[in-house]
Amino acid sequence: MERLIVPQPADSGAVRCLISALRGRYPFLDAAPVGKSVLGREIMGLVLGGGKEKILYTAAFHGQEWLTSLVLLRLVEDLCAALTDNGMVAGINFHEALAGRSLLFIPQVNPDGVDIALHGSGSAGPCARMVRELGGNEPGRWQANARGVDINHNFNAGWRQLRQSETENGITGPGPRQYGGPEPESEPETRALVGLCRRVEFRHVLALHSQGEEIYWRYGEHTPARARMMAEVMAASSGYTAADPEGLASHGGFKDWFIQETGRPGFTIELGRGVNPLPASDLEPVYEKAQEMLLLAALM
Repeated sequence: MERLIVPQPADSGAVRCLISALRGRYPFLDAAPVGKSVLGREIMGLVLGGGKEKILYTAAFHGQEWLTSLVLLRLVEDLCAALTDNGMVAGINFHEALAGRSLLFIPQVNPDGVDIALHGSGSAGPCARMVRELGGNEPGRWQANARGVDINHNFNAGWRQLRQSETENGITGPGPRQYGGPEPESEPETRALVGLCRRVEFRHVLALHSQGEEIYWRYGEHTPARARMMAEVMAASSGYTAADPEGLASHGGFKDWFIQETGRPGFTIELGRGVNPLPASDLEPVYEKAQEMLLLAALM
């Protein structure tokens, strides 16, 4: 059967179309609206399985990291195809493995930022002037949302320490990247994820970023013991390195907040190598290397 998820620029319109195509081919794949962006674009989730053990996969927190959306949607496609056919992916029988599990996939947390990264300030609606003045038309630069807030700096985990570090690095207001916002959870994209995790008790969560081939698994004293083992299993599978983020990436992220809030495992996975934005042509090699790791994350 012809693949639906193929290399292409994954802006918000493309992701909407791919979600619709997947649901058209696989009627058992449920849609789960999660929230809306600053500019009102839908943040959509896809649900596979109905078990009590729930696992969350997220992608495209940063505008230039839109390739992560394609990787996540390819994972959904492979799982759905397996469940329709013989159940096997990478030697794992998912008819059996998903018993009692439910997987929620959010392929694009920051649709406004992705559209700005791909198409420039013209896609930023009423925020277009600000985005243009902040450098939103410079290729390879935009990571933030439409208000110039970096979503993965906006979660309430070490946010004050992060603000101090931002100030020390000259980041004092909206910009293309690394500004954590006026306060934690100031952005609708952040609140959508926080609200979801407060409504649903996820066993663990994964946030796909690019690039570096690293797995971040630790955040403070609430990091559960099993998180290290899980990270090491994923690292052994993929050839990635289990590591700790540094500098401005040390606080304010989704996995940081999830670990601090719940005491359950959260992971940031930096897919691929190179300079963001990784090209669409990297989809196949990046996915091939990460596939087994992402599948194992559903089973641990």
